[in-house]
Amino acid sequence: METFIEAFRLVLAPEVLIAIALSSIYGLAVGSLPGLSATMATALLVPVTFYLSPIAAIAAIVSASAMAIFSGDIPGALLRIPGTPASAAYTDEAYAMTRKGQAELALGAGLWFSAIGGIAGTISLMALAPPLADIALSFSTFEYFWLAFLGLMCATLVARSSPVKAIASMLLGLLIACVGMENPGGIPRFTFGLTDLLGGIEVIPALVGVFAVAEVMRAMASPEPPQLPKRKFGSILAGQLHLTGKYWWPMTRGNIVGIIIGVLPGAGADMAAWVSYAMSKRFSKEKEKFGTGHVEGLVEAGASNNASLASGWVPALLFGVPGDTITAIAIGVLYMKGLNPGPTLFTEKASSMYAIYIIFIIANIIMIPLGIVMIRLASHVLRAPRSSVMPIILLCCALGTFATGNSLFAVLTVAAFGIIGYVMEANGYPVAAMVLGIVMGTMVEQSFVTSLIKSDGSILPFFERPVSLILAAMAIGALVWPILIWIWRRSTKGRIAARPAPAGK
Repeated sequence: METFIEAFRLVLAPEVLIAIALSSIYGLAVGSLPGLSATMATALLVPVTFYLSPIAAIAAIVSASAMAIFSGDIPGALLRIPGTPASAAYTDEAYAMTRKGQAELALGAGLWFSAIGGIAGTISLMALAPPLADIALSFSTFEYFWLAFLGLMCATLVARSSPVKAIASMLLGLLIACVGMENPGGIPRFTFGLTDLLGGIEVIPALVGVFAVAEVMRAMASPEPPQLPKRKFGSILAGQLHLTGKYWWPMTRGNIVGIIIGVLPGAGADMAAWVSYAMSKRFSKEKEKFGTGHVEGLVEAGASNNASLASGWVPALLFGVPGDTITAIAIGVLYMKGLNPGPTLFTEKASSMYAIYIIFIIANIIMIPLGIVMIRLASHVLRAPRSSVMPIILLCCALGTFATGNSLFAVLTVAAFGIIGYVMEANGYPVAAMVLGIVMGTMVEQSFVTSLIKSDGSILPFFERPVSLILAAMAIGALVWPILIWIWRRSTKGRIAARPAPAGK
């Protein structure tokens, strides 16, 4: 009890409360700008943490990252431009709801279920840290390969077009992920002698290009502006309790998937959102509504990405193993402030650990009022003329990508992917599947090659370990399922065509 009281005293210090408030506003602003990810928002805070107390520094990291993950949904819903990679999985769905006049429902669902997911992830951090960390440490490169492969198979599940075009787009993304020398062999590939390509193609410029720049190009080519609802938003949270009751199982499933994926080092909110959205579509009773503006996918994926954000701190705090890029930055801040990650952190500095739990809960609670304010400010975009909005979007894209690496090449990359995205969309190839290939490509290749080295070239270990076998069955099933459905439909059509017509007709 004394430990809890001490933890509350640490959190209620004026410096910590000010850090939470300012970092939350900062995270909302950065996450809503195309090209500026939650990781970048966290990284830019590191110099500020030098001057803060340990708890205030962690409060700044936690608040900014949680807000940035949510606010990436705002430009995705209003303009079809995901603010963060985690939002890309369901951007098309949210934008379709906006075109139907349901922008506040889409954004309200993103806000409400992100907060619920964040709190669920925090509870897992509090109650399940040791067993979840054991699960994370039991994963080897064999399990990571099948997990990443399963993530790739989500491309066929989330695609509105044919599975063949989705797989083609995903393979193009994997090819793009091969560029550079960040591969197990350290050999430059597809660089064409350009030193700028040695580091590979970054995810953020590609993401901004295929979504944001391509959207601007479509707006330029269209003679009439999109018919977006020009009205004031109603209540942002209206109907969310009803959605919680109606979709309680997808929400719970998204929380569970997000917690599990968040614990795994290197996975993070991006994979959690993709996998949860694909699962939502696969197991939904209303599959035909997906892609037309159906809120169910937003419920599950929105809960999942924020749940993974909190659970990603489990291996970071227990073993100093980052769950994603955000916790990798947080580990550096922990060491800098004398809160060295490890099992002793839970015993020697228990009050600091409880303070971190409380900060997570506070950040997800204040996300709701601050998020409502941010959504209402952003809603003015819908009423602004297209000729004013599109140049500003293009400018934000250029500035955001330049800021990620202080490189003009990143801006040129955005322009190139804008053209690629425009051509792909015009021919029915889903750009989201290509982005998924770019995001997962490095993890797939490194896990596969490392596993082959460990097994001396044998593929049997990929199927011998129990967890690896389960993941392999799921991944192969996701690959074969669309083919079996296609064969069954062809055979059914063949039997109907061969059936003789009724007599007298």
